[in-house]
Amino acid sequence: MHSSLNAATTSGSLPADVPGKSTFVEANGRTFHVVEAGPDDGELVLLLHGFPEFWYGWRDQIRPLVNEGYRVVVPDQRGYNRSERPGRVRDYRIEALSADVTGLIDAYDRETAALVGHDWGGVVGWWTAIHDPDRLLSFVAVNAPHPTVIRRTLSGDPVQLLRSSYALFFQVPKVPEALTRAANWRLPVRMMRESSMPGTFSTADFDRYRDAWRREGAFTAMLNWYRAAARRRPVPDDDEVTVPTRLIWGVHDQFLKHGMAYDSIDYCVDGRVTNVHEATHWVQHEQPVTVADAIIDELA
Repeated sequence: MHSSLNAATTSGSLPADVPGKSTFVEANGRTFHVVEAGPDDGELVLLLHGFPEFWYGWRDQIRPLVNEGYRVVVPDQRGYNRSERPGRVRDYRIEALSADVTGLIDAYDRETAALVGHDWGGVVGWWTAIHDPDRLLSFVAVNAPHPTVIRRTLSGDPVQLLRSSYALFFQVPKVPEALTRAANWRLPVRMMRESSMPGTFSTADFDRYRDAWRREGAFTAMLNWYRAAARRRPVPDDDEVTVPTRLIWGVHDQFLKHGMAYDSIDYCVDGRVTNVHEATHWVQHEQPVTVADAIIDELA
């Protein structure tokens, strides 16, 4: 299952308080860096990060899940950090990103897994829940609306369109990469710091993020997720989600309107919303215990 690539680099090492190991897995024809922890025979749980993070965005939820006996796998998604970075924009279409999920489930010799996704990771999770429901035991989306909800909201709500305007800027070739690299990645650091509760991200956190962003081709690959979505606007085959679903939402999200949480659950046969107050888009960092408890409650 694991490739022979060396996982023991200094910049890729795990923080002392994160259980498990860093390794590489072959899935869906690609090589993924993953952090894996917990008993080999535990129920598989995949944690998918969003933009502009990497596996590290879930570091606070790994140990609580392991303590409950789960086999936890946290990949750097396609193009991010130490995972493989295909060069074409079309390689980042949602169908391929979702196929990475089912490929990872296969790579761990499982038929099914529980899936948790934040931001873009949640978007991938919704797509997987709609198109491959037989592969998921449960799904937890964290500040990530159903794809039909985000599409309809963007087309009819000027406030949400304004909040999402950064995605239009990402469509410009090369310029976003140059601006984000400037002044030691000042732009993405400021974005994360100003859109989160005070003190959410430490200097050490941003050192790790910068290490991930500056890997050759990584930031272009990250932006290609947005470019692929804009060039070929994906429409799911169905709107209904039959997988048991929980949507965790930091209510002070500056990027996504809170009402989309309830609109999203309306598409779920078995769905519920957990609102987290005193939290923003970065809820799993700001309220790590609350988020871990909600995930475990849904998986139980």
